Amino acid sequence: MPFDDQRKRTGRGGPREGAGRPPFKGPKKAPHRPRTSLPKGSVVHVTMRVRHDVPRLRTTRMIRELRKTWAAGCERGSFRLVHFSLQQNHAHLIVEARDKTALASGMKSIGARFARAANRVFRRKGPVLSERFHHRVLTTPGEVRRALAYVLLNVRKHWLQRTGSRPPARLDLASSGRWFDGWKPKDWVAPEDRAGPREVAEPRSWLLTKGWRRRGLVHPAEVPGRVA
Repeated sequence: MPFDDQRKRTGRGGPREGAGRPPFKGPKKAPHRPRTSLPKGSVVHVTMRVRHDVPRLRTTRMIRELRKTWAAGCERGSFRLVHFSLQQNHAHLIVEARDKTALASGMKSIGARFARAANRVFRRKGPVLSERFHHRVLTTPGEVRRALAYVLLNVRKHWLQRTGSRPPARLDLASSGRWFDGWKPKDWVAPEDRAGPREVAEPRSWLLTKGWRRRGLVHPAEVPGRVA
C-alpha cells in the first residue's frame, strides 16, 4: 500500500506539499547572527520587544514595578542602563557597555528583571520577550543626540502616527525623562517628578555627558524621527 494512503489526510502533517509547521506571520525577528564587536566604552541604543500575549506595558503598575527593579540593577560595573522609554509592546534603552561581553551580560540581567516585573504585574508565567534584543552602536555626537530624543520622546512619535496631530509637550512618566539633564529649558522637569530612587545610572562616557550637547539641547516639543 502506498505510504500516502496509510493515513487519513486531516490538517497538516504527512509527506506531502505544505506539510509541517505553518510559516510565522508575526513581526520580523532579529536574526540569530553572532554579535559584532563593540568599540571600548560604547553607547548603544537597544530595543526589546515583548510577546504578543503580554498585556500592554504602559500602565501605572508596570511603570512603578519597572522603576523599582531597575533601580536595583541599572549599573553592573562595565554596563549601565542610562535611559529608557516604555511603549505598549516594546521598550527602548540607551546603555553604556565596555565591550560585547558586558553588553550581553548586562542585557541578560536587564531583560530578566524586565520579564519578572511584567509577570508579577500581569500575574502571568513564562517568557515575556519575543526575541533577542536589537541594538545599534552610536559613535557620533549627532547619533547620540538623535537617539536621546528618539527614546525620551518616542511616545510623541506614536501619538502623531496614531492621531495625525502633534501632542502636547509633557513629561513621559513611562520613561527616564525625569532624570535627563539636557532639556531645553533646563528647569522643565519639576522637582517633585524626581522623587524616589533613580532607576537609571549616571552616564560616564564623553558622548553621553558632553559630546551630544554640541548638537543642541532637546526640546520637549520635538517629534523624533527614526534612529535605526
